Amino acid sequence: MTRAAATDLGLCRRLLRLARPYWGHIAAVFLVGLAAAPLALLAPLPLKIAVDTGLGDHPLPDFLDALLPAAVPRAGLALLPLAAGLMLAVALASHLQALAHSLLSTYTGEKMVLAFRAELFRHAQRLSLAYHDSRGTVDSTYRIQNDAPAVQYVAIDGLIPLVTAACTLAAMIYCIVHLDWELALVAVAVSPVLLVASRAYRPRLRRQSREVKHMESSTLAVVQETLGALRVVKAFGQEGREQERLVRRGAEGLRARLRLLMLEGAFGLVVGLTTAAGSAAVLVIGIRHVQSGTLTLGELLLVMAYLGQLYGPLKTLGKKAATLQSHLAGAERAFALLDASPDVEERPHAQPLARARGAVAFRDVSFAYGDGRPVLHGVSFQVSPGTRVGIRGMTGAGKTTLVSLLTRFYDPTAGQVLLDGVDLRNYRLADVRNQFAIVLQEPVLFSASIAENIAYARPGASEEEVVAAARAASAHAFIAQLPQGFQTPVGERGLSLSGGERQRVALARAFLKDAPVLILDEPTSSVDERTEAEILTAIGRLMQGRTTFLISHRPGALAGCDAVLEIADGRLRLATA
Repeated sequence: MTRAAATDLGLCRRLLRLARPYWGHIAAVFLVGLAAAPLALLAPLPLKIAVDTGLGDHPLPDFLDALLPAAVPRAGLALLPLAAGLMLAVALASHLQALAHSLLSTYTGEKMVLAFRAELFRHAQRLSLAYHDSRGTVDSTYRIQNDAPAVQYVAIDGLIPLVTAACTLAAMIYCIVHLDWELALVAVAVSPVLLVASRAYRPRLRRQSREVKHMESSTLAVVQETLGALRVVKAFGQEGREQERLVRRGAEGLRARLRLLMLEGAFGLVVGLTTAAGSAAVLVIGIRHVQSGTLTLGELLLVMAYLGQLYGPLKTLGKKAATLQSHLAGAERAFALLDASPDVEERPHAQPLARARGAVAFRDVSFAYGDGRPVLHGVSFQVSPGTRVGIRGMTGAGKTTLVSLLTRFYDPTAGQVLLDGVDLRNYRLADVRNQFAIVLQEPVLFSASIAENIAYARPGASEEEVVAAARAASAHAFIAQLPQGFQTPVGERGLSLSGGERQRVALARAFLKDAPVLILDEPTSSVDERTEAEILTAIGRLMQGRTTFLISHRPGALAGCDAVLEIADGRLRLATA
């Protein structure tokens, strides 16, 4: 077995393992699909009856003769209504079978895709920020949305038609052999050619499918990046430039897609010419057999009809072999995301942490991002529970990285970060994150109501608790003036609210969480002086009884801190009370 074939087989096996919980549904789809084989065998039978028995003097097939009542004529034009009725019955049964198969396969396939997407999404959330920083979120989004359906294609649209087609092929070959073994031998003689063509085109189709998916993901990245920064794009009048960038990426994707279609077309041409050559050979030899009396004309028509049914699945399998490579390329990408190891992992037997006292210590902590770029160098300090710590420094000095290590968004490359005297890596990860409430420079709100955004910190919170948190954050006044109050939607990323209003909603969320350690990253940098004063008052209430780390460039914001740490070039330069 070639390496490509082994890879294909391995991917298919892994996809089928994902489909294991749905084997019952898949079996039902298979059984309904299998009904297509006998219906395909019956489809050309009315034509044979009309030609050989209705117009000629040949008897009815034995099985049909045994099924018909004695009163039904067995010969002559009186059989034509029987042939027409049988044709209608087979057509009706075929359409009902196709409808049932479509409904079952769609339901089962969509259930599997949803489960696979959920698994990919769950894992993508577990991956560290470093992973998403280096690769971007659009690529992961594309893999979750566009590559996950590979499981449906392999398990439903690939495996079941493959087995059904194999059964149909076997039935057709048996029937043709029963009618004329020489014609059957000629008919199947094209199979080796199709097998060789499939092996030759498979790796090329896979490579081109990968390129297409990469280009589609790249085009989607332009759209998301531009719409996410639309204010900047409009402010600088660069709409035309961004459109040109999208068209350029899209044109590259178009060329890649055309190359894939050319490959698929060439493969389809080989399949079509090969099956056409087989049909022509059978027709020529079959006519000679009719002339010699070996076959009747009706039997030749039956053979040609069965031959169409025989080559139909072969052509379908040929097309599916091309499409399969595209889906296997998607499966590769999806599994690459699923196989990515989180940089921040929970240790076996990690200890639980209900509520920390809030003592924090950094012991000779250093950190560098994945590209080897050092950010922090040998940082050491200790903070007692309830201490208010200010952090200042130039942009890029490492302030945000410092608090990101505290929340285990990253793990230090050297040294230890301790909470209540225990290395953070020895705690359960979820328990660590529950000890911190975070308010960022750019508050993150979701496309939901104000109440839902506040309750994001604690989804089970009551309405009274949400209102109390809003009052504590000085947010209740402006919320009460909104048309729908706490049920007012905030829009995408909260853009229907002002910067100060978004920040106060974020503070209310932190109040509601009631965590023992508070992290404030430039919480007043983007608001005016009046709003800043209101927010600082709310922050003062939020700090009470909590260990607090406040990053700010503004001296007024740091005035109430018990200690101030200054970071310069990734090193702790100053610690003052």
